[in-house]
Amino acid sequence: SAFLSSGTPGVGKTTLGKELASRAGLVYVNVGDLAKEGALYEGFDEEYECPILDEDRVIDELEDKMNEGGVIIDYHGCDFFPERWFHIVFVLRTENSVLYDRLESRGYKGKKLQDNIQCEIFQTLYEEAMSSYREEIVHQLPSNTPEDLERNLDQIMQWIEQWMKDNN
Repeated sequence: SAFLSSGTPGVGKTTLGKELASRAGLVYVNVGDLAKEGALYEGFDEEYECPILDEDRVIDELEDKMNEGGVIIDYHGCDFFPERWFHIVFVLRTENSVLYDRLESRGYKGKKLQDNIQCEIFQTLYEEAMSSYREEIVHQLPSNTPEDLERNLDQIMQWIEQWMKDNN
């Protein structure tokens, strides 16, 4: 079983993913960290001042883990992963004002800040998930408050337990 946590940077994927992994006994993988550790890049984006992910190498790196199962993947993009990898995809959504503050406190500014807010306004990552996976496995979850986090964890744990029941 494998699950994907997606959404604009700053929506709370990492907090949710780590907590979920510890509650459900899953292996947590942050694709950004994985890429950093293995230098899985193919150049540098001058405009955004960040390295460009080498998607093929990321997939090669994860393939064995994904075949074993019991994994939760955390990444903002989702359209390059093989569809067969994930049983549930959840896209976290955050209100713009909350997201703005979170990104600003991470040092995002200018174009990078504006583009990420636009990405959230236009539901870019939710739509990407909806077009990349079967609609019935894609779930949108609000992620504004600590209460949202608790509710989301409970909800996802229920989905995972149900999935395990249906598939074992």
